[in-house]
Amino acid sequence: MSRKKPTCILEDCTVPVSNLQAMIRGTTEICKKYNLTVGVMAHAGDGNTHPMIITDKRDKDEWERVEKAISEIFQLTGDLGGTLSGEHGIGISKKPFLPLIMNEDARRLMVEVKSVLDPKGILNPGKFIE
Repeated sequence: MSRKKPTCILEDCTVPVSNLQAMIRGTTEICKKYNLTVGVMAHAGDGNTHPMIITDKRDKDEWERVEKAISEIFQLTGDLGGTLSGEHGIGISKKPFLPLIMNEDARRLMVEVKSVLDPKGILNPGKFIE
């Protein structure tokens, strides 16, 4: 796929195995709606999907469509009872989407745990929990 266009966006969305088919179909439909090419790789046994959107980040119009599609894919993940990462973690790029899968009480608890384990805030500053 990387030979088709210069930029590959690979995400990591995990849903309950019972919703895997809906996740793959939904991801494909979202990308079709935005006229994007996607391949969905998966660890089918645990519901972990890796949508790979091929694009050219230099094409501003296409990049805007990619960002919209990713937002909708993350929304679908939350709607299907999933999480934004099955193995790669939540970093800076997924941080704005945390409310889709984590309520404020859970986030507050994680902030408290991090403050106990990292009182000086030196571990992964600005990522996931601040």
